[in-house]
Amino acid sequence: MLTRRMVLTGGAAAGLMAGSVSWAWPVLAAPVETFPVTHTDAEWHKLLTPEQYAVLRQDATERPFTSPLLNEHRAGVFGCAGCGRGLYSSETKFDSGTGWPSFWAPLNDNAIGTTQDTSFGMIRTAVHCAGCGGHLGHMFNDGPPVTGLRYCMNGVAMTFKPVAA
Repeated sequence: MLTRRMVLTGGAAAGLMAGSVSWAWPVLAAPVETFPVTHTDAEWHKLLTPEQYAVLRQDATERPFTSPLLNEHRAGVFGCAGCGRGLYSSETKFDSGTGWPSFWAPLNDNAIGTTQDTSFGMIRTAVHCAGCGGHLGHMFNDGPPVTGLRYCMNGVAMTFKPVAA
């Protein structure tokens, strides 16, 4: 089985043998769809923190185990930090051990969208908010038996609204 480590070390070794290594910052292909919530780049900079902007608008990834939402266990809804759209229910959240908030299903069929991400020599499914197109994280096929999916999300890209008691 081909692993990410094999691809990365093999690619680095091939580059060294060629005499030079040229690294380019990988960029996810922007979704070609339009979204209900749109802003100019300047407006996004004003609306979001620098960390939120980096993840939601530039496809960055927060460091694992740094999000307060990782340990959020109250009943409620996790929403997009960019536009407020509901994304995931706390009922579908689980501890994946990866260091990022993980869910086995989105809130509904209109919550998220997906695109193919081929950065870093891997083929992954990138997840974005269906409301504003903001990058949220990735989906993997190694989740719990309920759906078999793991939506591994950047906590900085989300908000949490607890259910009123």
